[in-house]
Amino acid sequence: MKYPACFTPETGGFVVTFRDIPEAVTQGDDADEAFAMAKDVLLASMEVYFDEKRQVPPPSAALPGERLIPLPASIAVKVLLLNEMLAQAVIPAELARRMLTTRQEVNRLIDLTHTTRIDRIEDAMTALGRDLQLTVV
Repeated sequence: MKYPACFTPETGGFVVTFRDIPEAVTQGDDADEAFAMAKDVLLASMEVYFDEKRQVPPPSAALPGERLIPLPASIAVKVLLLNEMLAQAVIPAELARRMLTTRQEVNRLIDLTHTTRIDRIEDAMTALGRDLQLTVV
């Protein structure tokens, strides 16, 4: 999952914005710092979506001149899970019931700061009637 970002040259560096995630705006003194800051602000923006239980917009295709900023895979799968739960209007208690587990475990599955085994995300997706598929490109 990679989000396109626009790096706009400004006096003293670059301003970075994301079309798909309008809350994500940052800057850096040079291109490398701006790229690192873009990764940080993208991740921080994901935390806002999760805290507010809002659907995370999927990344669109990059336009000419935009750079792709990747989400860590561990975060990307949690985004997919949260989006599916919201699309189906499944609350953590209901997903826990379907998975035969506790609500606390489901809350950890959708907590960006908690390390989660990928097979538990896969179990959650299965309980939602979906398949989690990974590819290498």
